[in-house]
Amino acid sequence: MTIAKRALTEATLQAYDVLLVDTAGRLHIDAEMMAEVRELEAAVNPHERLFVVDSMAGQDAVNAAKAFNDALSLTGVILTKADGDARGGAALSVRQVTGKPILFIGTGEKSEALELFQPERIASRILGMGDVLSLVEQVQGQVDQEKAEKLAKKIAKGKSFDLADLRDQLSQLQNMGGMSALLDKLPAQLQANAAAAAGAVSAQNLKRQMGIIDSMTPRERRRPELIDGSRKRRIAVGAGVQLPEVNRLLKQFDHMQKTMKKLAKGGMLKNMMRGMAGRLPPGFGP
Repeated sequence: MTIAKRALTEATLQAYDVLLVDTAGRLHIDAEMMAEVRELEAAVNPHERLFVVDSMAGQDAVNAAKAFNDALSLTGVILTKADGDARGGAALSVRQVTGKPILFIGTGEKSEALELFQPERIASRILGMGDVLSLVEQVQGQVDQEKAEKLAKKIAKGKSFDLADLRDQLSQLQNMGGMSALLDKLPAQLQANAAAAAGAVSAQNLKRQMGIIDSMTPRERRRPELIDGSRKRRIAVGAGVQLPEVNRLLKQFDHMQKTMKKLAKGGMLKNMMRGMAGRLPPGFGP
């Protein structure tokens, strides 16, 4: 109680817009805890009283939601772990017993993974239909569109896709939480086919691949054909990986570079850029 009052005083003095007061997080409900949260509410007089519920907790979460709502008269609900196997089914029960709106859903551990609750999209996830709209919004919001456009124009002009470009693409994929975070938003029938690709670009692999490229000289990134056996060994030592991992990355890059050349040669890239105008940022394909 004392800590909450001090925090409120400090927030007021510092002119902060928002103060978050987090109470005990457990599903087991007892009279002592309920009395404590009521005292805390009276002490800080919050504008919002939000109940944070684990979407995979089942009936225990529903019971806890009802108890907190009876004690505090909740103003809303935040549903976490909505990217798990339960896919948000608890949202229906919690909404029913509290009568309060679900305001946000959490799909990861970082603050960026907190999304506005969209009933239609949660319904699609529950039914295994995915959430492609959220996926598109995530790409539009987190991909560096200026870099993406420069890359698309570069390839369209016939210039080679190099390892520096690959490094940028890997970094942007990492910023979006990796492939696993994106796959969950795909329809169920597509997830099975895409899951194999996700293993190749897991968070750990993304970090290693970027480390390999970072161990190259700027000239080697621009001209990968210069990387011979001795250079590969030096790069492997610098990145702290085995030589086969360097070879694997270069082989994957070679395949991507050839694909880019085919797209540019056939004019397909320009058509893709026109077709995706206003939707996915051009150049996201790599």
